[in-house]
Amino acid sequence: MANEQNLIPFEKGKSGNPKGRTKGSKNRLTLFREKMELVRKSYNSLTGKNEEMEIQEEMVIRQIEKALEGDTAAFNVCIDSLHGKLNDKVEHTGKDGEPLRVIFQNMNESASS
Repeated sequence: MANEQNLIPFEKGKSGNPKGRTKGSKNRLTLFREKMELVRKSYNSLTGKNEEMEIQEEMVIRQIEKALEGDTAAFNVCIDSLHGKLNDKVEHTGKDGEPLRVIFQNMNESASS
């Protein structure tokens, strides 16, 4: 249980964490994005040339290479990146949660009716 004496709100204008993160420091996402955008010369196996490219571009090329070699997980990552993940949810019940009823009808009979 919480100690009720500790449930006093902070004074207006005072921080609960006065030292906190230093001003101007970058969060992990910003640092990661900056490093992923660094450019360096690397071999592009898809074009067969040495090219300047961002690290994230190199990673995409490596993923494509793995997919082409038969790695199904890499293939799925490539397809999901292009088209988005497939929605695996399928409705298996009919109206009001009843079982589905399938009625087969001869197309010739319905056309003549």
